[in-house]
Amino acid sequence: VQLQASGGGLVQAGGSLRLSCAASRRTFINGVMGWFRQAPGKEREFVAARRRSDGNTQYSSSVKGRFAITRDNAKNTMYLEMNNLKPEDTAVYYCVATTRGLIVSSIKIGSEYESWGQGTQVTVSS
Repeated sequence: VQLQASGGGLVQAGGSLRLSCAASRRTFINGVMGWFRQAPGKEREFVAARRRSDGNTQYSSSVKGRFAITRDNAKNTMYLEMNNLKPEDTAVYYCVATTRGLIVSSIKIGSEYESWGQGTQVTVSS
């Protein structure tokens, strides 16, 4: 499964960015798609993910209320709308996907996703 992530860049604190993740139709209409990130010197962490079957969407506490997952079904593309960005959001962001249905408690676990995009850098300056 190929995932094409894009949209990263440099933005000032308080600004906004939108990340995109294009997937195959089979991936897009099944399972779960989401985002993880990894900052320099830190472990990879869950950001957000959406379960296709019922639309259940999970966010990490650090981004809830500022980030949102949206989808364009015609383009098989998922987006991460990032608002009110903070310097601590600086990281490489990875689009992830699994065609399996996940229970809610598994959605935030990186090893549950068999497909990872190449990563896109987001840098937030203070």
